[in-house]
Amino acid sequence: MLKKRKTEVYALGQHISMSAHKARRVIDQIRGRSYEETLMILELMPYRACYPIFKLVYSAASNASYNMDSNESNLVISKAEVSEGTTVKKLKPRARGRSFPIKRPTCHITIVMKDISLDEYIEIDSLSSLKWSKNLKSKNKYIAMTSHDMYSNGGIWDKK
Repeated sequence: MLKKRKTEVYALGQHISMSAHKARRVIDQIRGRSYEETLMILELMPYRACYPIFKLVYSAASNASYNMDSNESNLVISKAEVSEGTTVKKLKPRARGRSFPIKRPTCHITIVMKDISLDEYIEIDSLSSLKWSKNLKSKNKYIAMTSHDMYSNGGIWDKK
């Protein structure tokens, strides 16, 4: 009997003081990349969201090395998501005794890292999933060809 090892670890940052839209702009660039490549990208990008995301990626990698005893060269970011947190509402005093509302958005960032060296041993022994993935590839090829034919003919987009 084979026992499946845990291959994923995560790091969660909550109530980070920035909008979820600005954090997603950075997260979309690093999703699916390796650990070393992600660190280089985050160091060189000019956005304010890079620093808390950099800390979360580093934390997830240290969780992986401590909990699973995995090497950093085998880590890949399998899932990275940003969700909206609570909005901090304040009042700013203005002229003539009036007040103006200030809304400070927050977000929650989740980074999930996967060790690809452990993942290979688990997926080899199931042949039924390999047959299913071959059928899925053929369906995707057929769908891609039909959409390509539709756009190459002009079809909907002709404005004559």
